[in-house]
Amino acid sequence: MKPAIRPALEIIEKGHWKKHHPARGYTKWMSVIDGNIVHTWVDAKTDVMLDVMDIDLLQIVLSESALQNKQFHILFDLRHIFNITFNYKKAITDLFFNWSPILGVIGFYNIRESMRIIVDTFAAIAPETICITLTNNYQEAIESIMAFKAGECLAGNPNNQNNNAEPALKKRFLGAIARISWLNMLDEQIVIPPPGNLYHPFFQALDFLRSDLMVNEHEKKCEIKRLKEGFEHRITEMVIKINAQAEVNKKTTRDMEKEIAVLTGRIANQDIELTKASKIITAKTKGLRDLLDKVETLEIDPHVKKVMSNSCLSLIETKVTEKLLDIEMSESDSLILSTLRKRFPALTQRELKICLLIKLNYDTTEIARSKGLSKRGMESIRYRLHSKLGLKKHQSIKNFLLELLTD
Repeated sequence: MKPAIRPALEIIEKGHWKKHHPARGYTKWMSVIDGNIVHTWVDAKTDVMLDVMDIDLLQIVLSESALQNKQFHILFDLRHIFNITFNYKKAITDLFFNWSPILGVIGFYNIRESMRIIVDTFAAIAPETICITLTNNYQEAIESIMAFKAGECLAGNPNNQNNNAEPALKKRFLGAIARISWLNMLDEQIVIPPPGNLYHPFFQALDFLRSDLMVNEHEKKCEIKRLKEGFEHRITEMVIKINAQAEVNKKTTRDMEKEIAVLTGRIANQDIELTKASKIITAKTKGLRDLLDKVETLEIDPHVKKVMSNSCLSLIETKVTEKLLDIEMSESDSLILSTLRKRFPALTQRELKICLLIKLNYDTTEIARSKGLSKRGMESIRYRLHSKLGLKKHQSIKNFLLELLTD
């Protein structure tokens, strides 16, 4: 709940001057007091940790209050705040160094004990152009800001304290911590009290920490540089490799295109030759059929007529087989194929042709090449032929085919 404020001061509130933070369980509100005091507080059921500065909400409030280019003040109510995140600390320091000189007073009130050292650190690091006030309640906070607006020196302002030893050393110590931790200002030397001073060991330990962090930061940068150079080198190697592979692929493609063109031409020539051979075989087959018809009309010995007819039929079958298998065969070859068809009807045309090539002394490699097969593929076909022909493992297909002539 907002604390009551003096009636003499004008307060402007708008329903949209708020920002919800459901993950953290709070809503941040803002209002404008006396024309240029931006009052911000948190509405929450439990104590919370602030995580976002909500600069966008502050920009809206300043814009709608015509304060974008005029001096303004900020008043923080820390009633429900037990801690703030690192990002929030950096956002506060951003206010210090990026909003000066139009930012006049930053006041904190209702400060919990857990937040005391943090707001003391804010006061220690703030530039001299900004007045930091740390007060117990809202009324004291308003009085201090009104005094500043009236041009009065703020006795309670930590930035205006006299230079007695202990408060000055505390401010210097907290300011050094803030510059190291929040601003990463590791290059700035820390002024260490002389040996024998009660606070000398603390400042010396802090300076050691600063030096160690500088070394660690340098090592990180070197490691990042090394990794970057390593990745760039690997990327370069990969690009070279990819480009080289692309060239190999182009050459392979060109070679394959040439080979395809040669094979296409060879196939075309073979088609022409096959067409010619087919016509010749067709003509011979027709002549043999005519001869067979004439033999049937002859008035000769029936046995002789049968022998002549069978010879004509055998020649006709040979020509048809040659046409199917695309190979010129002798009479014995034709007889073998005829016998194979009858005894092993499950054999395919390709298997019949392979049997014939085996009989003609072609080895596995030569047959595989002629049929466009791998050597392993040809060996698989021969294994199946053994099975279809009913042969034993070490029985020769060629010998088996030759024996067919003597059966």
